[in-house]
Amino acid sequence: MLLSGMSSAAGNLLVIVSSVAFGGMALFARAAYQAGTSPITLLFLRFGIAAVCMGVVVVVRRERLPRGRTLLGLLMMGGLGYAGQSFSFFTALTMANAGLVALLLYLYPAIVAILSAIFLGERLGRWRSLAVVLAFFGTALTVGPAPQGSPLGIFLGIAAAFIYSGYIMAGTHLLRSSSPISGAMVIMAAAATVFGVVNILQGPSFPGTAAGWWAAMGVAVVSTVIAVTLFLVGITVIGPTRASVLSTFEPVTTVILAALLLSEPLGLASIIGGACILTAAMILSRAPRAPRVAGAAGQ
Repeated sequence: MLLSGMSSAAGNLLVIVSSVAFGGMALFARAAYQAGTSPITLLFLRFGIAAVCMGVVVVVRRERLPRGRTLLGLLMMGGLGYAGQSFSFFTALTMANAGLVALLLYLYPAIVAILSAIFLGERLGRWRSLAVVLAFFGTALTVGPAPQGSPLGIFLGIAAAFIYSGYIMAGTHLLRSSSPISGAMVIMAAAATVFGVVNILQGPSFPGTAAGWWAAMGVAVVSTVIAVTLFLVGITVIGPTRASVLSTFEPVTTVILAALLLSEPLGLASIIGGACILTAAMILSRAPRAPRVAGAAGQ
């Protein structure tokens, strides 16, 4: 099999390229908005095109589709979790700096650690506790007393991190009994259906220029299909821990591109705060999972 012969260096490269592709999403979205696209329409295009592309991959690979409770759970993940997270993230991009929103999303490892302690009975431990504190301290610095965006935009950026955390916890269990690629296709199709219905109800706002359509295709193909596929392949080669560390290239890419192409430089406090958030994410990805508290609810 192809993956069995892939080197660790190749797996690292796949995840890094995936993270860079994810990191460009905020820039593509901004370009699509400038062409008259609304967040809801852009999200419909993103998930609709991505679902079709992933469906082709599923057919070519002859993968089995999820069934029963797993299928229902994945549909809920896409229709509620992924749709909610994406709506919060893409709407935040219209109200706050792209770099700020990208950094706020990376609060999710700290939030997952807290939720695991509350609902799964996992002790945080010394390093995980330090990382959680560091992440929230970094958030305070990143937002700062004079935030680069409206309060609602910052709230939505943080909300995206919370929703994504719940999405990850649910997906960790559901994708154990399903192929990641076919599962991703179901999730994207469910999200596309939700945004398709909303577009019908409120009326779509498609891009008004060729550049806007290219930007929408960039969100769907580059920052969704290619990014998701490369990450799924890479994670099977190098494992989730190393992949989680390398995925921090995503917000770094967004910050750099936003500064170069959108003239959105972050202040010194925001840069230090962002470094704290990314450091916390790396600590959490490498810290050993603490044992569960006796008597705590399991899966």
